[in-house]
Amino acid sequence: MLTRRTFSSLVMLLMLSGGTPALAQDQSIVVASTTSTQDSGLFDHILPVFKAKTGIDVKIVAQGTGQALDTGRRGDADVVFVHAKAQEEKFVEEGFATERFDVMYNDFVLIGPKSDPAGIRGTEDIAAALTAIKDKEAPFVSRGDKSGTHSAELRLWKEADLNIETAKGQWYKEIGQGMGAALNTASAMNGYVLSDRGTWLAFKNRGDLEVVVEGDKRLFNQYGVMLVNPEKHPSVKAEAGKAFINWLISPEGQTSIGEHKIDGQQLFFPNAEQARS
Repeated sequence: MLTRRTFSSLVMLLMLSGGTPALAQDQSIVVASTTSTQDSGLFDHILPVFKAKTGIDVKIVAQGTGQALDTGRRGDADVVFVHAKAQEEKFVEEGFATERFDVMYNDFVLIGPKSDPAGIRGTEDIAAALTAIKDKEAPFVSRGDKSGTHSAELRLWKEADLNIETAKGQWYKEIGQGMGAALNTASAMNGYVLSDRGTWLAFKNRGDLEVVVEGDKRLFNQYGVMLVNPEKHPSVKAEAGKAFINWLISPEGQTSIGEHKIDGQQLFFPNAEQARS
């Protein structure tokens, strides 16, 4: 099997010998990112613009944030583009990246059935809403996959003064899958689920689901991007990876992100410049 490290060594050997084969000219990178950026259609919108600008192909590996960071730790990606800031900062502290950049944000929304068995529709207090779901033992779907959304869900249970590990019962269903699967499960069982707004707007199989809670500042959802440290993994395509990151946080990249809409609704709000100011 041709590993990334072996591949990189072959390229270097050929370059040192004066050759310029197709391998040495490879202009592609692997980006480990979240299911939300993939399922929302963001990459389908922005990657053609980036390739037209640079000629660089981007292969997306869509995973939960925890898995995406692990992919970066193994050196199996050049760039990591996720949404769990505390975990991202730890990734930098551990030396797997040298710098992290804010790119964009949206928010989480609590989705639930129109019948609203917990009686929470319209509240902006996510902690009160989760407490009501637990008290009524209304069906709740958790991704349970160590993703950014799963991490946010666990944080919100804590902010509701609930230890979900001891509080959960048959009403709480962990599926260990991505956002699309979690929404499909909630639709099938008329349950509640925490979703990023982008994936919800792109989701078609809604059944009787709707947004029941939104607007709480605790539902803010920041995305960040990092180049995997080439000193830890020499196979990392540092220059092409930097080119992608620099484009994402450039005025052109930020405009492209902001232009991605579904039914006239903007899915992500660029804030790289705001973070730098």
